[in-house]
Amino acid sequence: MYRVNNKFLFLGALFAALVFAGPLPAADDEGAAKVRQSLNMLLPGLKFGEITPSPIPGLYEVVVGHRLAYVTENGRYLMQGTLIDVEMQKDLTEPRVNAIKAKTITGLDEAMMVIFGPEKAKHNVTVFTDIDCGYCRKLHSEIDQYMERGIRIRYLFYPRAGVGSGSYQKAVSVWCADDRKAAMTLAKSGQPIEQRECENPVQTDMALGGQMGVSGTPALVLDNGKMIPGYVPADRLLAILENESSNN
Repeated sequence: MYRVNNKFLFLGALFAALVFAGPLPAADDEGAAKVRQSLNMLLPGLKFGEITPSPIPGLYEVVVGHRLAYVTENGRYLMQGTLIDVEMQKDLTEPRVNAIKAKTITGLDEAMMVIFGPEKAKHNVTVFTDIDCGYCRKLHSEIDQYMERGIRIRYLFYPRAGVGSGSYQKAVSVWCADDRKAAMTLAKSGQPIEQRECENPVQTDMALGGQMGVSGTPALVLDNGKMIPGYVPADRLLAILENESSNN
């Protein structure tokens, strides 16, 4: 049997990437309020977002950061995984997780991004990027192709080598440059840029990427919350975006 301390260790590992609880949850109904009360009593210190009934009686969906877990109404049993409606052959978890991510990604402050795109873009794609990543550089070398197809690329920084690395310092220097877009293009072409320091969002971007499950770069996040790992050519990305738009 798990003791409370072991539950903390389990959840700490399960949600190791989570730093924030996310937006304040809406008011709970009676059942959800009981679940929240039980969770707060059994797992003090963890912050839970929205709690809503799942399609299974007695089981509730609980938002933790940008992830989804399932909890029994007494708060005793917590599960993380994919809930499948076998009869309908439908994944019930992924759409909910995407909705959580979509709310986050569309609510970000664009003043804290480096953005390349046409004035009248048809689509937004938010890209977690590492300046020294080969495929990140390939994507950026084709930035004009994305823009010509009406795709707006919104960069967030995700230096995989971590805080204090050369890639991290390049990200900071790009942000602190007088012309961030020019500095980004120069750095991604392998050219040296002036090393600078200033207040910057790099660590915040890295934390967000961790919360959203970014494991490599580039990581493309659509406005509907779907994440596409790796480099995608402009024509293929446009086809994906058009298909997602038609299905919404």
